[in-house]
Amino acid sequence: MFASDYFYPMITFPTCKINLGLHILFKRTDGYHELETAMLELPITDVLEILTDENPRFFSSGLPIPKGENLCQTAEKILRDNYSFPKTTTYLHKNIPLGGGLAGGSSDAVFYLKLINEKFDLKISNEKLLDFSAQLGSDCAFFVNGGMQICSGRGEITHPIQNYLKGFFIVLINLGIHVSTKEAFSNVNPKKERESIASIIELPMKKWKDELKNDFEESVFPLYPVLNELKEKLYKSGAVYASMSGSGSTMYGIFRKEQTLNIDIPENGFMKWVEII
Repeated sequence: MFASDYFYPMITFPTCKINLGLHILFKRTDGYHELETAMLELPITDVLEILTDENPRFFSSGLPIPKGENLCQTAEKILRDNYSFPKTTTYLHKNIPLGGGLAGGSSDAVFYLKLINEKFDLKISNEKLLDFSAQLGSDCAFFVNGGMQICSGRGEITHPIQNYLKGFFIVLINLGIHVSTKEAFSNVNPKKERESIASIIELPMKKWKDELKNDFEESVFPLYPVLNELKEKLYKSGAVYASMSGSGSTMYGIFRKEQTLNIDIPENGFMKWVEII
């Protein structure tokens, strides 16, 4: 499963990701944290359309996004500083919640880069797209190639790996809670010396529950105990593995088959099943 599978000439469907483990190793001198994680792309999408327009505008619909410059507009500025292409209007329909650890905003921006590159035949190399994406944000580079990757550095160093989850079903549950990155980082305890995510992900999945950890759970769960309760419900319902994605607040469970879950979802939340093929 790759990001390019969801690409169309004028309209594209930015995907989301979940994190399979996330280690915060240490705080760097540039203010960022060194981390390691495995990311898996999932086909839960926003909708992004770009049209040539002499009166450029940006429109959004669906889930509300904060006022100010959208990351797609930042991506456009990066491209216009380096390439020449017609004026455009951008339409973004948001389905992927903000503050949910699914990187929907990052995905929107990278899919914008790829759509403009394709539409106007800019011939931007994959390496250059990775460079532009790293300028946009820490987890943006993942969406250049999608699939399943080990991500390190501040998230911008990516290495594709085997997709260990083919044939499994993943349920994503969002209770409408918005967790800010600042909140998530507020009480994390970096730990440098430990087994790498790359090694743990190769273990039999039955060992993931004890070995594959998301460090953000330690800082986010005390703030939102309902998320920890939800994780326990997923395990009691038969999940092979359950975790929070990224810095939160979306929880997910990996199952061998889709099933009915007795979990109350608020009006501003969602529950979605995805089969990994």
